[in-house]
Amino acid sequence: MAIPTSGYPTTLDDTNATPSATVEFPQPASATDLDATNVEHDILHTNLSKAIVKLQTKLGITDSNPTTGTILQGTGSGSAWSSTLAAITLGGAVTGGDQVMSAVTHKDYSETVYAGGNTATSKTLAETNGNVQTWTMTGNCTFTMPSGSGLQAGTSLTLILTQDGTGSRTGAFTGVKWAGGAAPTLTTTATTGIDVLTFITFNGGASPVWYGFVAGAAMA
Repeated sequence: MAIPTSGYPTTLDDTNATPSATVEFPQPASATDLDATNVEHDILHTNLSKAIVKLQTKLGITDSNPTTGTILQGTGSGSAWSSTLAAITLGGAVTGGDQVMSAVTHKDYSETVYAGGNTATSKTLAETNGNVQTWTMTGNCTFTMPSGSGLQAGTSLTLILTQDGTGSRTGAFTGVKWAGGAAPTLTTTATTGIDVLTFITFNGGASPVWYGFVAGAAMA
């Protein structure tokens, strides 16, 4: 059976549509004469048949019952339910909901850089802002490291700390283990003193243990 190339609906059906030459599926009243102009019985059947064939062409003619974890995808000759996502280009942000992605190869990727601004004398860090964060040290600051039920084991955090115009600002970090048991001394140079610190937790959760490393001191 040849698939018609024309005669398909051009707009969504309107259940209140008044019969006319531009309405493919008018809704005749109970007393409407089905041989009246624009509601002829054979025309309605013809239009409906063409629409069904076109729908089959777009959606496919195989089992249309979805199973758990599948999505309807175009196959080029119709569509099918599948749990395998074909190559696509994302047009917006995707929230993973802390779910596991296995056997993934990443290429040309980056991490969100969060510009935190001034530290003042205390700052509570949140990995949800971004795993790379920049801060300007405007006081001797105590950093409270991230914690909570949403903090996943294996989370890493990079801090890029820049001294303000006064300089010699110090940093303390709660719940962090450092090599040799001693926290690093931050660069003291005003304005241009930059230190890069990295952290990782292997347990996460409400009471995480963070391990800290000096990735770069006195960067210039």
